[in-house]
Amino acid sequence: MKTRFAFGLSVALLFAGVAHAQTAGQDQPSGDLVPPTSASDFTSGQLDSVLAGSWRSEHNKARDIYRHPKATLQFFGLQPDKTVIEITPGGGWYTEILAPLLRDNGHYIAAVSGGNGGEDKQDADALRAKFKADPAEYGKASVVIFNPKAPVFGPPGSADMVLTFRNVHNWTMAGNAEAMFKAFYAVLKTGGTLGVVDHRAAPGTSLESAKGSGYLPTDYVIKLATDAGFKLDGQSEINANPKDTKNYPKGVWTLPPTLTLGDKDRDKYLAIGESDRMTLRFVKTGVNKAPATPAPTGTAGH
Repeated sequence: MKTRFAFGLSVALLFAGVAHAQTAGQDQPSGDLVPPTSASDFTSGQLDSVLAGSWRSEHNKARDIYRHPKATLQFFGLQPDKTVIEITPGGGWYTEILAPLLRDNGHYIAAVSGGNGGEDKQDADALRAKFKADPAEYGKASVVIFNPKAPVFGPPGSADMVLTFRNVHNWTMAGNAEAMFKAFYAVLKTGGTLGVVDHRAAPGTSLESAKGSGYLPTDYVIKLATDAGFKLDGQSEINANPKDTKNYPKGVWTLPPTLTLGDKDRDKYLAIGESDRMTLRFVKTGVNKAPATPAPTGTAGH
């Protein structure tokens, strides 16, 4: 039987109140079961439970040592009662973490591109099938299809958080990165958070020389966000990898998990691990001035 934290945020606040009462003179609880004392502690416990969840494949769990999902989501300030849109989740690596975490009190939305022909349709269909097959974990999760040339992810100001992992380099190569960041700004509430993780180019690397490698200059990604109206709110080295020399025959895809070269120098690239990555947190500080836009087409439920 699956085990997971299924408490609401109100329970976390109740625990916080209990802890406050104890500091006023009441006895501490006996035994090893000590309730969390803050919303962040509560989310930490939920994350631990979800990361250990039986619905996560062993293949995906093996990537935790490279992707640091707990520390990354804590850095972004994720809380279990928020509406979170993940942009281009691919096969759903982070979906297996975010959707169960948000199931009871929040809402997870997977935003999948309507471009790239059959490949993106396969991603959308696979996510819908995943949600339908396991309502115990994905009961309220949903999929939205967006037009990559004119992206809309939902009604303006409707999301608390937008997250995207290792996708900005693809949009840069496709020429629609600016439009994507403007759409992130439009869908977020004022005060909402944009969290970005992507492959980090070596310092001093120009955008032109990095294009096609999968790596991007950090200042370029920051500029995409700030030009769209965001304020940079924090940078983290959570996903840094000093072993990554960033000079491979097939770019970042030479490294795991893709290992484009197959068995050639496989052990060498496995020893390096996944890429060196920037981890950036932005906040929407201004009032959304974007004109009203229609809801995205092709939405799907669970």
